[in-house]
Amino acid sequence: MKNILKKILNKKKTKNVVKKKEKVSKKNTKVKKSTKIDKNKKVPKVLKKKKLIKEQKKKEKVKVEVKTDQLRIPKNNEQKPEIKKVKKQDTEKRLFKVKDYVVYPKHGVGQITETKKINIGGIDVETYVLKFEKDKANGMVPVNKQSHLRPLATINQINKCVSILKSKPKIKRSMWSRRAQEYETKISSGKIYELAEVVRDLNKGDDIMIDQSYSERQLFEKAYDRLLTEFQIVMGSSLEDAQKKLDKALKRNLEKQAQKIEEESASSELTNQEISE
Repeated sequence: MKNILKKILNKKKTKNVVKKKEKVSKKNTKVKKSTKIDKNKKVPKVLKKKKLIKEQKKKEKVKVEVKTDQLRIPKNNEQKPEIKKVKKQDTEKRLFKVKDYVVYPKHGVGQITETKKINIGGIDVETYVLKFEKDKANGMVPVNKQSHLRPLATINQINKCVSILKSKPKIKRSMWSRRAQEYETKISSGKIYELAEVVRDLNKGDDIMIDQSYSERQLFEKAYDRLLTEFQIVMGSSLEDAQKKLDKALKRNLEKQAQKIEEESASSELTNQEISE
């Protein structure tokens, strides 16, 4: 019996010891788990502020370093980039000579008085000096832009212009503002045939400009004067003779011309009578 009781007691003791060991092992595992940092847990605000302050300080340091690099004085050993400056204009052959008459689209017929070198922004530019007698003004055109100028028309071109002036006018039925723009672009183009077309279309013949507006009359006079000066220089005649030729083609001032012819013939007859007496 004693032996049986001892065995029972020993079994109970071993069971208790095993239970105690299990409890101790469970507690250790809990402690180990608690030591691990959970990423899901929220970081306190104080730590966040500290991190932000550190990052700002780092950025400020980088900025200061960049500024100091920019303000750094270059050493003599460092190579500086070479700056190439264009000091002269591109050379071009002169198409026109001094005392030549030339048509400049924006101002009309002008005469080249001389060639000049001018310094513009550190660049030497060779220019033609133009004199416009009608406007009593001078102008300059660079030699590298002489393509904008055109030589005077030939006699054949003037004869063709006379045939254009004699033809019927082509007036569109569009608004006057649109037509005025078209006429202006034709005048500023500097082409003699387009000038003749504007003069033909805006011509009112012997009418006393009753139906013609102020802007219409201005455009007509502008184109007429430019065409007249070119006619005069090419024909080598006086202004009156060139005007007679233009007016005859346009059928303008025919009555005045007839009166002038009669007056001239009458005066010549009187002089002949006086000489005979």
